Amino acid sequence: MRVSKAQAQANRARVVETASQLFRERGYDGVGVADLMAAAGFTHGGFYKQFGSKTDLIAESAACGMAQTLALTGGDVDPVAFIGNYLSREHRDGRGTGCTMAALGGDAARQPEEVRAAFANGIEGLVVALLRGKADDPAVTPEALHQARAQVLNVLSHAVGALMLSRACPDASPLADEVLAAARQALVASVEAARAPTDSTARVDTRKNA
Repeated sequence: MRVSKAQAQANRARVVETASQLFRERGYDGVGVADLMAAAGFTHGGFYKQFGSKTDLIAESAACGMAQTLALTGGDVDPVAFIGNYLSREHRDGRGTGCTMAALGGDAARQPEEVRAAFANGIEGLVVALLRGKADDPAVTPEALHQARAQVLNVLSHAVGALMLSRACPDASPLADEVLAAARQALVASVEAARAPTDSTARVDTRKNA
């Protein structure tokens, strides 16, 4: 029976979404093509009708997972809210539906360039989302935008690392929660400190109001 183009696209999307979740749960080497296709509800033989190789699927699934991570920003999310959501116990325990960077960043570093490019594109998209509003604001100077971008990258780097450390601990370990709490506190403090007016700005404002 011939499959319509629309159905073929839907089948492919289902395989990609299934792969994205399974890879986050088990790692790239922990999921075989046969198991993956069975989990998606298809036969092993159908894989190569849809993908040239497992690497092609890994790259597509990485892009899918990074898009889901981007959805954590919720469109208008504040960096402080993002930190709270990202470094929550719920996110920590939801490996299969959580951040692709934390679940597969180590694996991705050993993958071909097309996979690492998918991660880089996803990271850049997340940075842009967390900078939403600043890049188009004429009142924000290039220097201030550069500093804001550096801060977002710093927050992401520390948040991903903290989540990885927490997941490396046993689920019942107090250390798993302690790592998350310490990172949340430090990152929120850094974001709020960056938002606070500098001493020189405060002095200027005081003179204007005098």
